[in-house]
Amino acid sequence: MRAIIEARGLSKQYTIGVSRPSYGSLRESIAEWTRMPLRRRQSSLDTKGAAVWALKGVSFDVMPGEVVGVIGRNGAGKSTLLKILTRITEPTSGTAELYGRVASLLEIGTGFHPELTGRENVYLNGAILGMRKAEIERSFDAIVAFAEVERFIDTPVKYFSSGMYLRLAFAVAVHLKPEILLVDEVLAVGDAAFQKKCFRKITEVSSVGRTILFVSHNMSAIRSICRRALILRGGELAAFGDVDAVVDQYLRQESESQAAGTALETRSFVVERIETGSQGVVKTFHPLELAVTFRPTRDVADLNVYFGILNAEYTRLAGLDLRDFVEVGRLAAGQRITVGFVIESWPFLHGSYQLELHLKDMASGLVEVVPATHQFDVVETPVYGGRKLDHWFGCVGLRARAIVRKPVD
Repeated sequence: MRAIIEARGLSKQYTIGVSRPSYGSLRESIAEWTRMPLRRRQSSLDTKGAAVWALKGVSFDVMPGEVVGVIGRNGAGKSTLLKILTRITEPTSGTAELYGRVASLLEIGTGFHPELTGRENVYLNGAILGMRKAEIERSFDAIVAFAEVERFIDTPVKYFSSGMYLRLAFAVAVHLKPEILLVDEVLAVGDAAFQKKCFRKITEVSSVGRTILFVSHNMSAIRSICRRALILRGGELAAFGDVDAVVDQYLRQESESQAAGTALETRSFVVERIETGSQGVVKTFHPLELAVTFRPTRDVADLNVYFGILNAEYTRLAGLDLRDFVEVGRLAAGQRITVGFVIESWPFLHGSYQLELHLKDMASGLVEVVPATHQFDVVETPVYGGRKLDHWFGCVGLRARAIVRKPVD
């Protein structure tokens, strides 16, 4: 079977720090012309090394009916890849061949004219896709019903909120029957109920043979709707294959990268390393180790550490206080120590979580807060005969044991 998307050596280079001059008067133009030789010489010095490769040598194939996840850090080249595939921008080198009608959901409002009403924009997008008016009319009621914007469909979309924009744009993209659908991470703008609705629709349209490239930072969503995934790192293709293996590799590498990152400093402590999970992969109802390695910059008479677990909205779900388990006592200035907890069974469902640390000297009352800068992702685990959980446990008690290690320097 022939691939429906063929990318061969896709590369995109941008030049930063160079702006296009604005229009001026005739006198300004003459003055600028006299300074041109000097400016050219200066420009060659200023822009040297200012080229940035957003993509570099990316090659892959996607088969008809596949749902492929695209993951990577911010700035890895994910949006650039989708813009090249949709012909919004041209690659510096390489080719991308797509065999079928393409619809894309990139930045909010892409493909919509702000002065036109929602109804007019539906017809405009259908015409761009090459659909006839009769085809668009057959899908119109389903589009409006899915987007839940019946009351505002004849209002110019410039008055729409970002959520309304997203609802209508997604409804148009999936109901106008493209062979290829490219979805960037704009679904994060919608509320939780609409996100679930979108994920169900993506699964539905993929089951009838449509091909989808799905960009997201939500690893659970990637696992649930994609069969394969690719990782972009620094504009290059780092991995491409089975979704579970690729996501595990990405989470493991991200965990290692965070753990080996720059030390976090407060007034009295230097945090050298934060560890979450087993090889960076955290699963529901599996053990989870949380640990921090740090050293005080002055003597601490009676050390205590508090771990706060926050969700993606920075709501505190649970907390673990080291003093409830063990007393560490005195710690000398510069003495390195690792403390943490092993949670017997992680009770919260899939998603992104933040770790917040409170480092305390109980004797002096000193409390230093390390903000929620360390993120880890939890993936779903099939339970109860293979059925996946689809409800929220809420904040429950955590069964855990403490970790205290004093490495020998």
